[in-house]
Amino acid sequence: MRIQKEIIEFEEGKSFKLFSPSLKDCFFWHYHPEIELVYVEACKGIRHVGKNISDFKDSELLLIGSNVPHLNFDYKIHTECKQLVLQMRENFLQELIFPIPEFDSIKNLLERSYLGLSFSGETKTIVVEKLYQIKNENSFVSFMGLIEILQILAQSNEVKELNNEDTRIKWFLNDKIRMGTIYDYINENYDKNPNVNVIAEMVSLSTPAFCRYFKKQTNMTFTDFVNNYRINQAKMLLLQNLCITEVCFQVGFESISYFNKLFKNYMGETPTAFKKKHLSKIEN
Repeated sequence: MRIQKEIIEFEEGKSFKLFSPSLKDCFFWHYHPEIELVYVEACKGIRHVGKNISDFKDSELLLIGSNVPHLNFDYKIHTECKQLVLQMRENFLQELIFPIPEFDSIKNLLERSYLGLSFSGETKTIVVEKLYQIKNENSFVSFMGLIEILQILAQSNEVKELNNEDTRIKWFLNDKIRMGTIYDYINENYDKNPNVNVIAEMVSLSTPAFCRYFKKQTNMTFTDFVNNYRINQAKMLLLQNLCITEVCFQVGFESISYFNKLFKNYMGETPTAFKKKHLSKIEN
């Protein structure tokens, strides 16, 4: 299950877009450079932002930072579901917020958004009402409404960080050519037997030099990264209701017991427990 880069198009002369997507039967595990504010309203659903997988009830308001992987929030919701998604241009923070000192609190909010921020209580109620208000306004009024929304979020203490570490796909940004080659190799071979010597040669480095370079870029060894990638792929497949054995071999592990052990080390629970907890909530 390859992660996809979503290409977002904006109307000319507009700094953001606000729309109501519907992807209920689509498993859309993706990222994009644009910061995104998402509101979803449903009986039950699942939120997968970065490394965080958790459920929500009734409704959810989330601010998701640039290049943070996330799953569409209406995945497998077959009851009534309402959704509003607001996406800001890639240069929104740098060109519109950074230069203006009065926007310092908004700047801090958007800089924190890489953790995935979930808002609740009165903050959620007020912001959702304002989102619906600005949806059909003209460009200037809707833009001023967006600034007001961001200020409300920036001043709120009704907020929860979904991740405690950076989960952005930063290797695409730090060294696009070399790390892009490495990532593509891992993506194409994680279910086989990725070989550190092969990829080192592909990017014109000795194996020791490659290992040092890779550790510097990702804060992980090549083996740890591959295993982490496999576990993340396994989570995606488990959410699609594949059996444990099938998932184990499909993501490249040769031993069920080792897969169970490694999955528990990464996730704090077995694949069976993970699947039962998360998938049953979606289906219910």
